Formats: sequence, structure tokens, C-alpha cells
Amino acid sequence: MHFIRPHWLTHAGDKKSCEVYSVHVSPDSERLATGGLDGNVRIWSTKAIFKSMEPSGEQLPKQLCSLSHHSGAVLAVRFSGNNRYLASGSDDKIVLVYERDMNAQGRPIFGTGDSHTEVWRTHRRLAGHDNDVQDLSWSADSSVLVSVGLDSKVVVWSGSTFERLKRIDLHQSHVKGITFDPANKYFATASDDRSVKIFRFNSPPSNATAHDQAGNFSLETSIVNPFRESPLTTYFRRCSWSPDGSHIAAANAVNGPVSSVAIINRGSWESEINLIGHEGPVEVCAFAPRMFSKDPIGPEGQQNPVTVIACAGQDKALSLWNTSNPRPLVITQDIATKAISDLAWSPDGRSLFAASLDGSIICLVFEEGDLGFVLAAEENERILQKFGAGRKGTTLPEGTDSIRLEELSKAGERKELEGRMGQLMMDGTNGTTSEDTPMANAGIPGPQWQMQQPIEPEPQAKDNSKLLEQQRVTITKDGKKRVKPLLVSTGGGHRSNLPNAQLLQTANASSTGGNSDPKTILDLSRPYDGLPKGGMQSLIIGNKRKVVEAEEGDENQTASTTNGKRIAIHSAPDAKTVIETPEFIRAAVISPALAVSQTRLGPPRVRTIVNRVIDTSGNPSANVPSALNPNGSAGQSSSSSPTVSDTVFEARNSQQPTRLTISKNGQALWIDFLPRCVLLVTGNSNFWCAACEDGSIHVYTPVGRRLLNPLVIEAQPCFLDCKDWYLMVISAVGMVHVWNLNPLRAVHPPVSVAPILDIANTLPKEVPSRAESILEAGMNSQGNVIISLTNGDGYTYSRDLCVWQRLSEAWWAVSSQYWDTSARAVPGGSGTEPSVSAGVIAHLERRTTTEVLLHGRGRMLQRITKTAQAREGFEGFETAVSLGHLENRMAAAIALNAREEYRSYLLIYAKRIAIEGMKGKVEELLRDLMGPLDDTEETEAEVCGMKKRTLLEAVLKAIGKNRDLQRITVPYASILGMVGPADEEDQTMANEDETL
Repeated sequence: MHFIRPHWLTHAGDKKSCEVYSVHVSPDSERLATGGLDGNVRIWSTKAIFKSMEPSGEQLPKQLCSLSHHSGAVLAVRFSGNNRYLASGSDDKIVLVYERDMNAQGRPIFGTGDSHTEVWRTHRRLAGHDNDVQDLSWSADSSVLVSVGLDSKVVVWSGSTFERLKRIDLHQSHVKGITFDPANKYFATASDDRSVKIFRFNSPPSNATAHDQAGNFSLETSIVNPFRESPLTTYFRRCSWSPDGSHIAAANAVNGPVSSVAIINRGSWESEINLIGHEGPVEVCAFAPRMFSKDPIGPEGQQNPVTVIACAGQDKALSLWNTSNPRPLVITQDIATKAISDLAWSPDGRSLFAASLDGSIICLVFEEGDLGFVLAAEENERILQKFGAGRKGTTLPEGTDSIRLEELSKAGERKELEGRMGQLMMDGTNGTTSEDTPMANAGIPGPQWQMQQPIEPEPQAKDNSKLLEQQRVTITKDGKKRVKPLLVSTGGGHRSNLPNAQLLQTANASSTGGNSDPKTILDLSRPYDGLPKGGMQSLIIGNKRKVVEAEEGDENQTASTTNGKRIAIHSAPDAKTVIETPEFIRAAVISPALAVSQTRLGPPRVRTIVNRVIDTSGNPSANVPSALNPNGSAGQSSSSSPTVSDTVFEARNSQQPTRLTISKNGQALWIDFLPRCVLLVTGNSNFWCAACEDGSIHVYTPVGRRLLNPLVIEAQPCFLDCKDWYLMVISAVGMVHVWNLNPLRAVHPPVSVAPILDIANTLPKEVPSRAESILEAGMNSQGNVIISLTNGDGYTYSRDLCVWQRLSEAWWAVSSQYWDTSARAVPGGSGTEPSVSAGVIAHLERRTTTEVLLHGRGRMLQRITKTAQAREGFEGFETAVSLGHLENRMAAAIALNAREEYRSYLLIYAKRIAIEGMKGKVEELLRDLMGPLDDTEETEAEVCGMKKRTLLEAVLKAIGKNRDLQRITVPYASILGMVGPADEEDQTMANEDETL
């Protein structure tokens, strides 16, 4: 064994050596990659290093390439196993993947006399971490790249497309090491939470997506015993997997009071052996990539192959061990002046490179027999076969029916993809224009991006004359005239030829193939920045700033200065939102029933004006008039004015008696008077309703005729809503009343909201105690009551079960992969009438997200989930909760009769259980949708107004390409006629096969 330390092999800058953090040797042994504090990735010639002590080595190119694409220190460099890519991770939070340009010529390095012999270009830039990227590793077949960092995240990237396949958030502290199983079945990560976690995976195909790999990369086990007292002072915890796949060497372990290296056995995942001898914590371990034999290999072959491992760390010492000796083979002290940060073996196992924080890079070259005798690479493959290395586990189709079902499934995917591409290219294939395409964050208060329609350009001379006429001349205090500057031109008025950017996130929202990709679980450890315009002050006390009126002559300027640019506009407010709060007269008279009621809701105050505006279709309008100008005259209010076609129902309490007015386009249609003050009003195209402070409910026809006698409830009304012919009232004592006014009957008996307010878990006190309050209450078009609380929970009352059902809660928000805060109503995809409850579930989940983020109610739940995921026995926690969330969504869609939403959630659920290989759930789902075999079209069961067998056909197309489930799916497809009997040609081929 001898040492090689060339003086030029360093990251030197300004005559000062920089710390070197990582080294790695290419699979062909021709290149050495290094990364350091200077932010550069340098590629060196190993041939020049080995011959640096010989005269012939002076003429060889030394530094082949230098890459300075990172903005921070490079902490990890790794070549892919196929020798095509080089990946680097940095403290700029970015992973860069380089590829050599074989056609480019070498070029000189600016500012030096050297030149690049090779040209490497950035192939991909991977942004997935929120902090330093500490380590990288490729799988044995280069199909997967995994990066770990100080953000406690493990990010899995595709080795072909470099799409992010999964982001694993199971560690509780910095992750500082990653290593792959040479048999391509597992990978291990080491973290400062004093654990090593083992993850099981299957090599993904080259076209894999995050949805396809949702069930892949699952936690196998977590190892904590060897690291319970390990120090947290190490910069790395680089671990290594033995070439025979039997052991993992984990750095920074402890054995009593001394530092050690834990050897973890495969399968049992127990650590029974420790390598003891280093005086300081060990930061890096590296198994030699080849097996060794103690004796020279004879014609009869070798016996008892052994592995060799190198260890180094903060004590500046390097030790070499093999599995046949209890003591180290070699110990070298003080080979560097600072800690050793990384080790890299050459693929032939005959040389070892070490990098140190003192800026030095040292090469150890071993003679034949120093470590043993190197065995052939085929020996590694032979030993790894017992772990299934090299076997892909391909499942072959079992017949022509299976192939036909696969073709149907793939045809459906192609049709879905074509529809998405049509939306992106704005060819109108889905009948959606850029103006009415739902935004990805629709329904969430705040600015949204839309494309402004282009303005036809006028001749330049005409434009300038108009603009000059609009210029205003003002007189200053000193008597001078000042001409107000005016923008004459804002650039081209053409429309961009690029696809509409707003479709990029909404192309997957079609009902035939909703975006079923698992989402990133809400991370409540970060501050919530979704504040309204005006910041925190506006959130707390409201934004009372009036809209500044446009100066004279400026009205046309706004329209002429957009010219096809993207402008920020605010989404239309909800119809129930009071844009300009009217004056309060007094508090409502309190009913004596509140004194004895266990549930007490705060009744609304008596206001000077209460109004409701509906459009021509009878739906609530966003144009709400102000108290000062109820008829919506221009220029009198900061709120939007009703249009000519809007109808305004208004109750004025400023003078007794209260006056009720229905007006349209400023003209009163009918007027009525009530002796008591009105607290709430509602209405639609079928009827109008006013609720008074004495608990009386007055209902009118559209032309002002009283529909029935006043309805008197037990206390003041707190919530009032209507939908079609249904009317809902929630009183101050928490009683919910729902009536159907067309046959004039109650939908169900009055029901209390006490169960959903958690009254049972509140200790009785003489003084009322504070509880969760109702944030929003309404109905769907079938009269189902829907309530959202301040804790984020959403409920509906089931008239069939006579009980409240929880539709949404914070548990799903912090634990499920399918929690989507930007979801909208699922559009109808078949041209039929829209779903009666479209968007209710998505709306409730957005409410839950808002309450969880704004009020921090989900932090405790997230701490519970993170702790549970790290414990033994909770390896499938994330998958189980995500499936539970999908099942909850499906049940909610059935309860609300939300047709398209149920179909979308059903397909997502079917795909996920198929990916997870849950054959029992798949078979049960198909059996439920199939129903009795003797069902006819007239007696066929339905769910949410859809035939179950129609849904079964869609499910079979969605999961038909999964060959592991074709024994289950093909019989159902045959019954439905999706895969008919084989034709004559197929039958002839089958007979020939049987003859052979």
C-alpha cells in the first residue's frame, strides 16, 4: 500500500485551499469527481493521479472539467451506475444533474492558463429541498436518485425523467446519509434523530410518475438502538451497504462511552457487531465494491469470500476492516490535519480516495494481497441472486382477454392525455375557453390571474390625439402650469402565442380523469403566509380603505394600458358577504329560551339595512348594494352595483315599521311592512323570506303575495338560507329547521346542533363556557343541511339516519396525501345536468385548511402523525390514512348525492388500491358495483343517480392494465362484454399452441 497526494489535486482559490466535502469515482474508473466549499464540481483524471509520481504523468490532462453552477458549497457528488450522469448536491438547496457532451470540444478556463478537456452540461436542475442537500445516492440500476438534506426530507427522483416521484417526511431531524442496497430492494437513510430508516422499493419504469409510485418507497423498519447516545456534532452520517447485500455499515454509532461503527444485518435489521477503535465520531463508512478472498484464487475456485470496509471521521484517522478479522487490517493516523469528510473506492477495489476538510484529497493504492485477493465481478452477482437481484418480477398476461383489457385501459389514458393537451394548447377540445376555465385556486379569497382580452390597436395618430385630449393642466401654488404626464404607449397590443398559463394546473380537473396524484401533506411547521391584501393588520381589523375614484379622463386609460398583459383581479365575493357593513342600531332582543338552553348561539344585531341580490337565474349575485345607495347608483358606493337584470330584496330597519322592498333596475316592484325589525333575509326565483327578531319567519311569493302564515320558532334566527324550494333556519338555541315550501312540509323534525358543537365533552357550569361556533351554514339543492365550524370540521345532517355526519376535519388535512386545498367543483363530463352538490366537499375542505392554517389547530395533530410514523408498527400509516380520506370523500359524496364528485373519487380510490396491491379491497369494490348477476337494466342498482355497472366499467378501464389483478378484473370485464370471446384468428393460434 502506498499514498499518492498530488499537489494540484485540491480545491484551491486565492492561494488558499478550500474544504473538500465529497469525492466519487466513475464506474469506468477514469474520472474522480470532487465537490467543495468553493461551490465548484471538479472532474479529475484518475490516470493522471495514479501516474503523478512518474515523469510520463506530467503530460497527461489533470483536471478534465470544472463546473461552477452551484451558488453554495457542494456537499455531495455521485456518478450514476450507468456512467451517464453526475449528480451534485449543495447548500443552495439544489440538486444538479450533469451529462457529458461528447460532441463538444474542450475550451479554456477564463482567467487561467488551463483548459477543459471534457465538456459537461447541466442536464436537469432539481429543486425539492428547503435546506442544504447533504448526501446523494443512485440505485444499483440507476433508475432512482435519492437526495437527503437538513430539511429532514428524503426526496426520490426518477433516474430517467428526473421527475420527483416521492417526498418522504418521516425523519424528525437532519438527514445526513443515504445508501442503496446492491440488490436494488432497499435503501437506508441516517439522520440526527438518532435513527437509520430502511425503505423498501421496486425499481420504477422510465416513464413513472408520482401517482404511479404513490405506494412505492415504503418504510420497512427504523433502527435506533445503536444510536441512542450518538453525538449530534458530526457534519455527515455517510453509511454504506456491503457488496454482498448482507450488511449496512452505519456511522456515528456508540457502544457504551466509545464511538463505533454499527454493522446492521439484512433481514433481521439488528446490530450485533460494532467496529470500535476510533477516538472521535465516525462520519463516513465505505464498503469496497468488490468481494475479496483471503487466499489466492486457484483453479478450484475460492472459499469464504469477505468484504472490506473503510471508516474515517473526526479523529483524522482511517481504518480498514474485513469480515474475517476482529481487528482492523490497517490504521493510518493523522493522514489529514482536519476531519475526513468522504471516502470513495475505485470500482476494482484496488484504490481508495479520501477527502478532508483541510482541502486535501489523498489516494491509497493497494498491492495484490494487501486487503486480500479481489474476486471477479460475477461473484457479486452470484451472491446477490439470493436476494432477488436482477429479477424484475414481470407478470405476463394470462390470455387474450387480459390483453384486451390492457388495451382498453391504455386507450382511456391516451384519450385523457389528449384532452389535457388540447386544453393546454387552447384548441377548444373540451369546450372550455380561457375566460371560464376554473383557476387552480378558485374559491380561495385573494388575487387570481386571468388573461386580459387584447385591445384592437388604433392608428397611432388617432391614439395620440385622444391621449393628448385627456391630459390635464393643473396650476401649482406658485402659479405655474403643470401638465400631468400621460403614458402614450405601452408596447404591442398583440396576444401572446404561448398556451394560457392558467390551464397548467387545471388541465387535470376534468371529470373523466381528475388529478389523482397524491399531494404533499400540509406542513404546519412553517408560518402561514396566505394573508389578505394589507397584511396582518388587514386580517385583524379589516381593510376599510375606500376605492379611489378615477380622475376625470382616466376611465379609458385603464382599459388601454393592459394590451393583452396578465393583470391581477380579485375573485368575486360570496353573495352572503357584506361588502360594506351598515350601521348597527342595537342588539337583538334576547329570547327567554336562551336562559335555560344548553346551546346558545349569538343572534345577529339589528342593522339599518339587510338585503339580498339574485341574478336572472335565481342564484345569489355578487353585486351587493351599500346601505347608503341601495339601488346601486353609480359613483355612490365602494361596492359593486346590481346590474339591470339583478333583483334586490331589501329590509330597512332605520324607521319603524320595517319596510320590505323588491326592486329591479332601481324600480320598486312591491313593498310590504312588518311591525318588528328584520335580522336576516334570503330568497331566490321561487320565494322571498324575512326573519324577524321575535323568531317569526315571513315567506313571500316572487310578486309579494304571502305564501303562508308567519312561522314562529323558539328563538331569534341566527342563520337563514334557501335553495330551490327548501328553506333553512338555525335559531339562537341551536335548533335547525328545514322546510320544503312546495308541498309545505318539514323535511325532518327540528334537530339540535349540540352534538357537532361537542356539548357532551363540556363540563356543565353555571356560567356559559366558550365552544366552537358555526362559521357557515347552508344547504344543497336537495335540502341537506351543511355546516362548517371554526375548528375546520364540516358536517351534514342525514335525514335517513337521523344523525350528523362529519364530512371534513383537520385530521385528513395533516395526514392524507390527497388533501387538495385548491380543489373546485368537479365539472360534468357527459353533457348531463350538473351535480346537485358539486363543489360542496371541496368547499368544506378549503374551509378546513383555512381554519387549520390561520388558527394553528392542526399543529398538535401533525406532531402526533409525525411521531406515529417514526414508531414501529406504523410503517403503513400514510397509506392507510390516505385511503381512509378517499373512502370518507366517497361516503360524503353519496350522502350529498354529488354525482360527478363520487365518480372522480371512486376512480382515484380504485387506482390507489390497485397500486397498493390490495386484492381484497379491489375484489370487494368490484363485487359491490357489479351487484346480483340476475339484475336487468330496470332493476340495476344505482349510486348518486348513476348505474353501478357503468361505474364498474370505468373502474375496470382505470385498473385494467395492472397485471397482478387481472385474475380478478378479467371475469368482471367478460360479464360486462368489455372483452368478448376470442375471434377466429386468436382461437386458431390458441389451438396451435395447445398442439405444440
